[in-house]
Amino acid sequence: MVTFEVPEVDYTRYTNRQLAAVPVAVLVVALLVIAGWYVATGAPVTPGLDFTGGTELRIAVDAPSDQAAREQIRAAFSEEPESIRSVPSDGTYVVTFKASDVGAAQLERQAEDAGFDIRSIDSVSASFGAETQRLALGGVALAFVGMSVLVFLLFRTFVPSIAVVLSAFSDIVIPVAMMNLLGIELSLGTVAALLMLIGYSVDSDILLNNHILRRSGDFYESTYRAMRTGVTMTLTSLAAMIVMTITATVFGIQLLSAIGTILVFGLAADLMNTYMLNLSLLRWYKYEGVAR
Repeated sequence: MVTFEVPEVDYTRYTNRQLAAVPVAVLVVALLVIAGWYVATGAPVTPGLDFTGGTELRIAVDAPSDQAAREQIRAAFSEEPESIRSVPSDGTYVVTFKASDVGAAQLERQAEDAGFDIRSIDSVSASFGAETQRLALGGVALAFVGMSVLVFLLFRTFVPSIAVVLSAFSDIVIPVAMMNLLGIELSLGTVAALLMLIGYSVDSDILLNNHILRRSGDFYESTYRAMRTGVTMTLTSLAAMIVMTITATVFGIQLLSAIGTILVFGLAADLMNTYMLNLSLLRWYKYEGVAR
C-alpha cells in the first residue's frame, strides 16, 4: 500500500518576512499582469463566448491536412472566424465567431454549402452574454464577500481573519493572471473553477487557523498536525486535477482543460499561501502581535 508522509518543515529557520516574501512577490506580479492586461485590452481577463456573445460551430472537414482544412473553413464563411481549433480525438474543428449581423442560421447555411458536416452549433446574443457576465462576476464577488464575513465572524480577531481572506484573494488572483498568460478565456466554466478555489482556500486556511488558535499544543506541533491533513488533501486534489487536465487536453475537451489548468495553479498557490503567507501572519500574531 502506497502511503504519503508530509515532511515536517523547520519553520524556526525562517523569519516571518522570509516566509511572506515569496507569496507576496508572486501576488504582486499577478496583479501587475492583470493590470497590464486591463490597460491593453480593457478587461482584466479576456471574456469568452459566454460573455461576449457569438456563435460556435463544431464541424468535420474533409481535407488532406490541417492547414488545408483551416483554409477551407476560412474560405467558406463570409465573416472571418475569431478562432479555429482542431479536436484531434474526433477529427473535428471548433470554429467561433464574434457576435455580429451574421447570425447563427446564416453561418450554418454557409457551412452546409461548403460541404462541412455540422456536429453542433451554439449561439449567444451579445446582450444575453453581457447580462450573464454581470451575474457571474457578481456571484464571484458575493461569494468572496460572504466568505470574508463568515471568516471574521468565526475568528472574531483581525489578523487571523485577514490572513484567511488575503490567502483566498491570492489564490484567485494568481490563476486569473495565468489565464491571461495561457490564453484561457473567462467563461461560465472558468468562473465555476474560481468559485471552487474560494472553497479550497478557505478549507485549508481555516484548518490551519483552528489547529493553531483553538487546539492545545505548541505552535509548531499544531502547524504540523494541520499540515498532515491539509497538505495531503490539497496534493490529492492537485494530482486529480493534473490528470483531468492532461486527459481533457489529449481529447480536445477545451472547457475541462481550462477548468483543470485553473485549479492546478490555484491549488499550487493555495499550498504556498496557506503554509507561508498565512502561517507567517499567524506566527506574528501569536508571538509578537495582540495575542502576545
